[in-house]
Amino acid sequence: MGVSVAKAGLEDEAAVIRLWHACELTRPWNNPQADFRKAVAGSTSGVLIARDGEDGAIDASVMVGSDGHRGWVYYLAVDPARRRKGLGRMMMAEAENWLRSLGIERVRLMVRTGNPAEGFYRRLGYEVQQVSTLGKTLDD
Repeated sequence: MGVSVAKAGLEDEAAVIRLWHACELTRPWNNPQADFRKAVAGSTSGVLIARDGEDGAIDASVMVGSDGHRGWVYYLAVDPARRRKGLGRMMMAEAENWLRSLGIERVRLMVRTGNPAEGFYRRLGYEVQQVSTLGKTLDD
């Protein structure tokens, strides 16, 4: 069974968001539709998807973007039924390659405290950075 990776288009929105929900990546304070649409429409962002070669289903996705200095990764999702087959590792490699193609040399991601995915990222060579993340919600 082969898997192909490509940039998602607007026609992939519903399937990708279903995957994000299945992987429990969405939060009430973030609008996944808006996040998807902004990433797909951006010139320095995108959503990469892995499709199953047999049935065409989207088995994995990752949102990736650049602020011009560093790359950022969000919403890495692998269909729960397809986990532990290397798809997460493959999608991270695809995200890193996509950023390299933009001339980006550093990549960052945020992992919520206590998320067991931190071990996965550490095995890929990601390290805890000596920075603090500060946040503020801007009023509409």
